[in-house]
Formats: sequence, C-alpha cells, structure tokens
Amino acid sequence: MAKQSKIDFRIFKRLLKFAKPYSGLLILALICTILLSIIGPLRPMIIGNTVEQYLVKTQNASLFLKWILIVAGMLLFEGLLQFLTTFFSNFMAQSVIRDIRVTVFNHLSTFRMQFFDRSPVGGLVTRVVSDIEAISEVFSSGLIDILGDLLMLIVVLTLMFLSNWQLSLMALIPIPILILATRIFAKAMRKSFQQEGTAVHRLNSFVQERLTGMNIVQIFGREKKEYQSFQEANKTHRQAHVNAVWAFSIFFPVVEFLSSLSIALLIVWAAFSMTGKRIDDNQLFGTVFSFTLWIQMLFRPIRMLADKFNILQRGIVRADKVFELLDTQDHVQESGTIEICDFEQPLKFEHVSFAYKEEDWVLKDINLIIQPKETIAFVGATGAGKTSIVNLLSRFYEYQKGTIHIGEVELREIHMDTLRKNIAIVLQDVFLFSDTIHNNITLGNEEITREEVIAAAKAVGADSFIEKLPNGYDYQVGERGGVLSVGQRQLLAFIRAYVYNPHILILDEATSSVDNESELLIQQATERLTKGRTSIVIAHRLSTIQAANKIIVLDKGEIQEIGSHEELLRKDGLYKKLHSMQFSKQ
Repeated sequence: MAKQSKIDFRIFKRLLKFAKPYSGLLILALICTILLSIIGPLRPMIIGNTVEQYLVKTQNASLFLKWILIVAGMLLFEGLLQFLTTFFSNFMAQSVIRDIRVTVFNHLSTFRMQFFDRSPVGGLVTRVVSDIEAISEVFSSGLIDILGDLLMLIVVLTLMFLSNWQLSLMALIPIPILILATRIFAKAMRKSFQQEGTAVHRLNSFVQERLTGMNIVQIFGREKKEYQSFQEANKTHRQAHVNAVWAFSIFFPVVEFLSSLSIALLIVWAAFSMTGKRIDDNQLFGTVFSFTLWIQMLFRPIRMLADKFNILQRGIVRADKVFELLDTQDHVQESGTIEICDFEQPLKFEHVSFAYKEEDWVLKDINLIIQPKETIAFVGATGAGKTSIVNLLSRFYEYQKGTIHIGEVELREIHMDTLRKNIAIVLQDVFLFSDTIHNNITLGNEEITREEVIAAAKAVGADSFIEKLPNGYDYQVGERGGVLSVGQRQLLAFIRAYVYNPHILILDEATSSVDNESELLIQQATERLTKGRTSIVIAHRLSTIQAANKIIVLDKGEIQEIGSHEELLRKDGLYKKLHSMQFSKQ
C-alpha cells in the first residue's frame, strides 16, 4: 500500500506540471472553493441563531424575515461560487488534457514501426482518448473538490466545537466507523479501477481488430466464434464496473445510516437536556437546529471525499498508463541534424544488415550503389527482403549493421523532415483518410493549390476518373478510401507523390493487385513519375520492370544477381528462373 501511494504521488506531481501554465485558473478555482467552504458552514450557525433569537424567544417576525433574506442571499452567493468553481476547474481540466493529448500524439508520431507492429491500435486509441479523458476528472472533480471538502470539514468541526463541545462529541461518535468504511471502500475502488482500465484496453483492441478485419471474419465463417470471444471480453469489462457498483451500493447506505445515527444521538441527547424546560428559556434549541444542518455538512464531505479520492485514483491509474507511453523511448526515431542535403548524389548501401527481431537477419551484408536519376528494380520471392530495404531507406526501421549514405552524408545524420520530404513512397496497400480526394492528395498541405493537384492528376492520367465522380476533387472517399477501386486508390497515391515532387521515388508492389486496365494506367503513370528522378521499384510482375537500368535479385536477404533485364536472362540464373516461371503461367 505504501508503495502504491508513493507511485501515485509521483504521477500526481507530473500531472501538476501540465497544470502549471494554467495556474491562474487553478488559483481562481481555489479562491472560490475556499469562500464556498467558509460561507457554507456559517449558514447553519446564522439559521440557528435566527430561529432561537427571532422565532423562539422574541418572535419578532420582521427581524426573522430580514435574516431569512440574508440567508437566501448567502445561498445565491454560494450558487455563484459553485458555478465559478465548476467553470474554472473544468476549463483548466480541459486545457490540461488538451496539452497532454497533443503531447502523447506528437510522441507517438515519432515512434518506429516496430512499436506499432507490436501494439494493438485499439489499445493506443484508449490511451489517447479514454485514459486522457479520465485524467480530466483529476482537476475538474478530484483535486479542487477534495481540497474544498477538507476545508469544509475543518470549518464545520471548528464551528461545532466553538458552539457546543458536548454536542460535537456526541455527533462524532459514528465517525470512526465511517473512516474505517471509507478506507475499505477506497481500497476496493482502487482495485476495480485497475481492472476497469485493463478491461477497456482489451475491449477496444478486440473491437478495433475485428471491425478492421471483418472481411476475414465473414469469409472464414468466424462470426459465431468472434461473437463468443466478444462476449467473454465484454463480460470481463462488465464485471470490472460491477465491482465498482457493488462497493458504491454498500458504502453510500452505510454513510447515510451513520449520518442518521449521528442526528438521532444528537436529538436524543438534546431531548434529555431540555426535559422540564420551556423552549423559549432553553439556549439549546437553536444550537440543536444548527447542529442538525452541520451534521449533514459533516458527513457529506466525508462521503464525497471517498468518492472524489477514487476519481482522483482512477485518473492517476489512467495517467500512469499514459505516462508509461510518454516514457517509452526505445522506439523513438532519432532525428539527424543536417537539414540541407543534396539528394542528387549516389545512394550507397555498405555492408547493411537488418533484423526485425534480434539476430533473425532479414537483410545480410547488402552492398549496393544507386546512381542519381537511375531506375532500380528489386525482385525476389516473398520474404526475400525487398520491402525491408525500402523501410530502411525511409527510416521506418533502423538497420543494425553497416551504413547507408546519400553522397557522403550518412542517412541517420539527415534531419527526418528533410529525408521524408525528399522521398515519396507508393505502396501496394494505399491508405486514404476519410476525407476529400483533394485533401488525400495534398495531405492538408495548404501550399499545394487545386491547380497543382489537377495538373498532377492530368500528368498521371487520373483526371478523367476524378472528374466523373460527384463533386470531383471534393468527393468524400470514405474510410480508407473504401468507395474507390484498388486501381483508383493507387492512382491517387501516384498523384500524391507527383505533387510533392520527391528526389527519390519508391514504388512498392504498385501494380500487383490491380486489373489490366488499371495496370496500363499505372504503367503510364510510372513512366511519367520516374522520369528524371532516382526511382526504386519493387514488383512481382517482371513485365513492369524490364526497362529498369538495373535489376537486383534478392534471395533470403542477400543480393544474388545484379544487371539489366537482358543481362540477367543471359546469366541463366535465379532471375531467368523467376522469369520463366511467371511467363509460363501466363
């Protein structure tokens, strides 16, 4: 338990650092909370004195009405303070989680691909959305309310003992039981919040993966099996919440019972004290009236403290997961310092070896020179390492041995923005955002005009199909471009590469999944796009790369052959074997 508290305090301090820029809002919320915590407990004392002085003793209706109006004014002022406290604390909370969310997303965008290979997307969405949203309650409903409730407890107890210490002791008899119940409740809630966080993470990951892969689920008739698996995940999620509800359903009735017990003890003791005395001669009547209201104020903060503490604890548990993500540095891509680089230089691979996992080498001792404006093609069986070379060049992954140079500059020394702006990749599986065709081409770059997009589309040969769509370049393509054909999505990727005008172009299996008509358009687009720039083409269809300056044949991560199409056919080696196998099938 001590260890847990220490960890929570460390996380809490980190959260406060994010709140530092909004300390003004925090101070305003605290001022309103302090005023509310003082004025609230004063009200029962004024009501008790008013009842005793102007209703029981003097029965002065005009003065009684005057003090009632004063109390009503206090209630209105308390309402205003409550509004301001809520507004300032929530405004601060939303500002803090906005900053945390931006920080987390920006940090995620620097990770290498290995991290995303191993991390479920649904889990990451939980971290960026649900977990950070829970953190907001630390500031909007946790921290300020806890401070306010603690201050109110102090003020109420002080006024009670100043008014009548005997009645105060009588009213506090149930408090030790309440404190014990609160500790048990807090412990149960902490455990349930940890279970809830894990359950939400698993459920989000499950749903995201199944929705993304729904075609596989349906093709292989896995609907019933996945339904059963979802039921199990949902059952775990439900049970985590039920555990919290169970604790609440026991704790709050206990608090209400103890509150009623305290009032009952107070009334019984007062009844015995006032036996045989006239009400208007008894100094205790107004005090009992005040104490009845104070007891409600006393037990409510204690009850709310337990509730707010668990809101605070839940936020800290979720914050721990978020900070764990922020503290992840192993997968962060180190950015170089060189921001200006001449990409019209030879691209050199020298003894490059790469493995996704430890010593399981995917590429082995690659030595290769690609001249400027040269078109190079990589061929080989699946798993030969073709795409891995592309991933290293774009620095999606980092090679473990050897070096890659552009001219005399090592690839890792080039600033990431500079490198990525000068390399464009057209992948086999084109990713499109749920946005317009124009925005998917420009990727939100306002420097690229509509005229430039149209010119690029015409150059690639895709303008005709875009103009036929409703709204043309403002057509919404749907999630992942699902309303477009594979060939159309591929052509949009070519336009995207064209408008960014890269020095190095990479085409990764760009025609492997399209029909013959689309392949012809893509072939023409490829010719236009590769002209005058260094191009690296990866293709299964050998017919698409016969015009390449050099063809590199890979096998099991090693370069087996290098040469032009005609030279490799004359060698009667692996390339000729692949060529014969492919064209004999056709």
